Amino acid sequence: MSYPQLLTPEERLADAKKQLSLPRIVVICGSTRFMTEMNEADLRETKAGKIVVKPGCDMKSPHELWSDPVEAEALKVRLDDLHRAKIRLADEVLVVGDYIGDSTRAEIAYARSLGKPVRFTHPEVDPDA
Repeated sequence: MSYPQLLTPEERLADAKKQLSLPRIVVICGSTRFMTEMNEADLRETKAGKIVVKPGCDMKSPHELWSDPVEAEALKVRLDDLHRAKIRLADEVLVVGDYIGDSTRAEIAYARSLGKPVRFTHPEVDPDA
């Protein structure tokens, strides 16, 4: 007797996207110092027919939601987890900006470990180039 091959969660997600006829999903990564450039990339990728997800908080800019240092640190941990979930959801990654810091480098490594294609607005900053 043969048993059906069970799909991995990633395969089930890809199948669901296909069944729903979803366009490609691109996640924008990079330092939040490039929020203006991220917004421009969002426009261009959306115009190209893609669903875009990107960082929703710029913790480098003052805001009451992260004015308390202890709460801000806890929020950063949650936002990092949320961004990794966005990477898992996405079909591809677009790294914005001409600087790659530790967080972005970790996001690139994570995306590549999942087999996600990674593009750069500034290919010269690709840590694996």
